[in-house]
Amino acid sequence: MSLPESMSRVVVVGVKSRMQEAVEAFYNVRSLHLIDHTSGTDGYSIGASFPTNSKASERLLKVRYMEKELNLDNSFDGNKMDVGELSEKISTNQVEAVEAEILKVFDKKSDLEEQIAALNAKKESLEVLSVFPMDLDLYSGYRSIVSIVGTVKSDPTNALKGLNDAEVFSVFDKKKGGTVAVFTKTSNRNDATAALAACGFVEMAVPDGKGPVKDAIASLSQDLSVLNAELDMVLKEIEVFRMKYKNFLQASDEQLTIEINKGEIPLRVAVGDYSYVLDAWVPEKSVESVKAEIEGMLGNSVHVELEETRGRKIHDEEHAEERFKTPPSKFNNGKIAKEFQYVTEMLSVPKYQEIDPTVLLMFFMPLLFGLMVGDCGYAIPFIILGAYGLKTTRHPDWRAIAMMLFFGGIWAFVFGFFFYGEALGMHFVGEVDFNVNKNIYWETLLGVEFPDWFKNLMPATEIDGHMHYGIGKLEQATFLLKLSVYIGIVHLFIGYLCGYINVRMQHNGKEAFLEKGGWILTLIGMVIAAYAATQWMFYDALLEGNLLMLLIAGIIILLAGVVVNFKSEGAQAILELPGVLGNILSYTRIAAIGMSKSGMALAFNYIIFGMMLGVDGPGYSIELVWYLPLVAALFVLMHLMIWTLAILSAGLHSLRLQFVEFMNKFFVGGGEEYNPLMVKREKTIFKKNEVKEV
Repeated sequence: MSLPESMSRVVVVGVKSRMQEAVEAFYNVRSLHLIDHTSGTDGYSIGASFPTNSKASERLLKVRYMEKELNLDNSFDGNKMDVGELSEKISTNQVEAVEAEILKVFDKKSDLEEQIAALNAKKESLEVLSVFPMDLDLYSGYRSIVSIVGTVKSDPTNALKGLNDAEVFSVFDKKKGGTVAVFTKTSNRNDATAALAACGFVEMAVPDGKGPVKDAIASLSQDLSVLNAELDMVLKEIEVFRMKYKNFLQASDEQLTIEINKGEIPLRVAVGDYSYVLDAWVPEKSVESVKAEIEGMLGNSVHVELEETRGRKIHDEEHAEERFKTPPSKFNNGKIAKEFQYVTEMLSVPKYQEIDPTVLLMFFMPLLFGLMVGDCGYAIPFIILGAYGLKTTRHPDWRAIAMMLFFGGIWAFVFGFFFYGEALGMHFVGEVDFNVNKNIYWETLLGVEFPDWFKNLMPATEIDGHMHYGIGKLEQATFLLKLSVYIGIVHLFIGYLCGYINVRMQHNGKEAFLEKGGWILTLIGMVIAAYAATQWMFYDALLEGNLLMLLIAGIIILLAGVVVNFKSEGAQAILELPGVLGNILSYTRIAAIGMSKSGMALAFNYIIFGMMLGVDGPGYSIELVWYLPLVAALFVLMHLMIWTLAILSAGLHSLRLQFVEFMNKFFVGGGEEYNPLMVKREKTIFKKNEVKEV
């Protein structure tokens, strides 16, 4: 649990003539979160971008067009280009030269594709006409006769019977439709088309040409073959260009984007005739170093002054000028917790005045995941897969999943060994009563007896006269349901407590008590009263003495919480009371998911060892048969199914408990993420002897 870093607002005043040099300095310190200037005051107005930006923007458009045409994605697997050499190439019109070369080949590609499309359309028309025995030149060239050719959806024979002085050729198939050619007097054209319209007629133009249609199709096919061969050559040429210019274009994209972003800084600051004024948020601990760095790089041409260090009170924000109201939120987490920031950001960025839940998520998400899985056999692949993901990937999505699998797997192993005492749904040790519960134990399955010190690592319970080492997810479901509820109570209490701290920090203790203190009292009172009531109603405890006092105390605390909530929220507080109980009971999913996984494992293990391999009573005399490889493959497949479902169910429900039940109690979000001026290079690099961004 932590707060975003404390932020200070600084003002930088400098000489306008050295503004371009100043922008480089601002980027080099990597700490200035710029506050955009919004209006002109006292002779200052929003500045204009640097003169070089226009040309850089033009070149960037060309580069991105070429990247799109060459189908270059954002992935980069080449060698990083030196910034000095790249800048020299860009300034000497290398972008334009590459563009001319690429446009030439793409113009040729477009021309060939147009020719191929036209010939294919003509070929399709000829293939329609190939069903008739007439040469192409017989369809045209008449003075008083017109030919009407096209396709129909229904047989046109009956529709054309009443047409006088007409010669009709038609071929029709009920599934594919048909083709019709009508030769009639020019004066009868309208009558013919009207008759054909009822058959779903679509007229087509007859291609120019002479001789048999099949000869024309063969000639077109030959022409298409030549054009397609030329197109293949052009596509190979494009692929050569793609490989040749990929690194240059991607590096140019990055370099030009950086130049444009730097060149647009004057659009975000106040600029006068001779000076500029820049406002920025800086982490409080970095103010002095930022001031020293900027003034060291720019000397007497700049002055940096601390304006304020923003507190966490909402009052401070409300009374600030509009553009200074909201400081950015800079996450303040350690190396491991940083990996879980992605989960927080899925919901929102925390406000500057509220607790960042990342550290709490880092602890509770893997913990609840591990408690739901609770199996050594499934935990080890989780740990291996998570460690591999953390080592190989840099994508935030995959790193978040890998981190969850790694730490969730560790917790799953801890709970699986020391609490549940099981692997792959089978307990390590226990007394066998195969006819009663169908349980299979590793000790008996392997034909060994684990030492007492090993058994003592796990809780031992006697159930129905038989010893169970480790908590049975099915046999002790009631205990696990209770445990889930207790975990929910603690989790929710921490959430309400964080909410109380938030409001107290933002306002004062009174506001915190009215807004969150009532819900804390409600939760405590409800838990105490519910505990006393269940002891009386379900466990035959006498409602007297300490139990009666406990019930009365719980009701009093609950009513006190309701009164406080009613004062701050009105009747809505009464309507939300069942929600508190619902939140607590929602945590029973922890036990339910563990039970469902255990039930599937029990069934699968019984199928394999009991039914297919012939388990005979307490002795577990397993008969190996010829289909053992098939049984082994089935065993792996079944448990792989459970393992996959464990990822989905335990992962999603652990996340749901954080987002819906827990964070709702204190997290508002909607903050602005800290985004300092800085250059992030992935495709370009400076040589050691060059001046570079820090």
